[in-house]
Amino acid sequence: MEVIFQVILFLIWGFTCCKIGWDSVMRMSADLRDLFLYEAFLYYNPLLLVTMMVWLWGVCLWVFSQSTVNYAKIFDLDQNHLTHREIWKCSIWMTIIVPTSMTAYLYLYSHGEVSLAASQPVILYAAVALVLVFPFDIFYLSSRYFLLRTLWRIALPLQPISFPDFFLADILTSMAKVFSDLERSVCRMVHRQVATIAWFEADSVCGSHSVAIPLVLVIPYIWRLLQCLRQYNDTKEKTTLFNALKYSTAVPVIFLSALKYHVLPDRWTYVYRRLWLFSSVVNSLYSFYWDVTRDWDLSVFTRIFKFNKPSYCSNLLYGRQWVYFWVIGSNLILRCTWTYKLSAHLRHNYLTVFMITTLEMLRRFQWIFFRVENEWNKITKSGFQLPMADIPREDEKLLGSTNHNV
Repeated sequence: MEVIFQVILFLIWGFTCCKIGWDSVMRMSADLRDLFLYEAFLYYNPLLLVTMMVWLWGVCLWVFSQSTVNYAKIFDLDQNHLTHREIWKCSIWMTIIVPTSMTAYLYLYSHGEVSLAASQPVILYAAVALVLVFPFDIFYLSSRYFLLRTLWRIALPLQPISFPDFFLADILTSMAKVFSDLERSVCRMVHRQVATIAWFEADSVCGSHSVAIPLVLVIPYIWRLLQCLRQYNDTKEKTTLFNALKYSTAVPVIFLSALKYHVLPDRWTYVYRRLWLFSSVVNSLYSFYWDVTRDWDLSVFTRIFKFNKPSYCSNLLYGRQWVYFWVIGSNLILRCTWTYKLSAHLRHNYLTVFMITTLEMLRRFQWIFFRVENEWNKITKSGFQLPMADIPREDEKLLGSTNHNV
């Protein structure tokens, strides 16, 4: 009964936010409406996409907890790591807070409270940063510390690369657009351009032609490239060099696209545009080949959806050929469309970019299942197998988890 009441409250909240947001947008003049929505979307779409990724990660943990894959061993997690229920609890709060702040922003601006409206995204960003670095033992301190430590290891790969290091770094490459929008949002906050039209000039310091955009877009790929070079230094495996080459192919896609705004139109059309098209094809096909043959290893496509207990979901997915055809086909298509998002000169419609970024995160979501399963197969084949009696069940971890306080 309590759950039903919470669902009803959630639906009422969602309807209220939609109604207030729609009425606020309709109050604006038609000529400023699209421009203002673009700005509001810029501030809030990064956190909305992060929220979606947290939801999807919770789904991944639920599937792993039901299957034969011991994800806690793969990621070297302790007994008090967050379960899928705790991840979903975090994502529910994020789902409530981010749209509420966005609704307040739309409402205040449309009613003439420009300074109060401008404070909404600033407060939200500051609150998120504060929660991440809060040093006290609340809000899942050990998990926040694990995340921040992994991010630090990704940014400075001065130590041997672990599976969580390059796994999270791979996910960050799918969130390159999120980093780019975060940079532009923070830039406008620092220069006090929130809820103003000063930034609409494309050549301004925080405009759409800023050189900072390709620099930020390329950072996740540079991190992953440096990790591969570090792995080669430690293991001398030539495969890691080919993997590094894969990430390096994203660099010309990003910078050649950005050149459109800094060279003569004829120069772009007859020289750089052709180079951009060639580099895009190379990056998409190389990444697709690596996903299927290396990250997933098609030879072991047999266990990923094997659940501990038979269920409708396991019967629908386990060992079905359509699953593999779908994953391979969708991965190829979305690898190609991902080039659209990395290319600054194509990002004119923010809703289209948001949709493609969302699809890329869904592609990464399905990539996670096969990548983690492949890693588990490597562990079991190497002779290590954790006894089933030593693997805590999800309900036991939930009942025994006392170190996390909200």
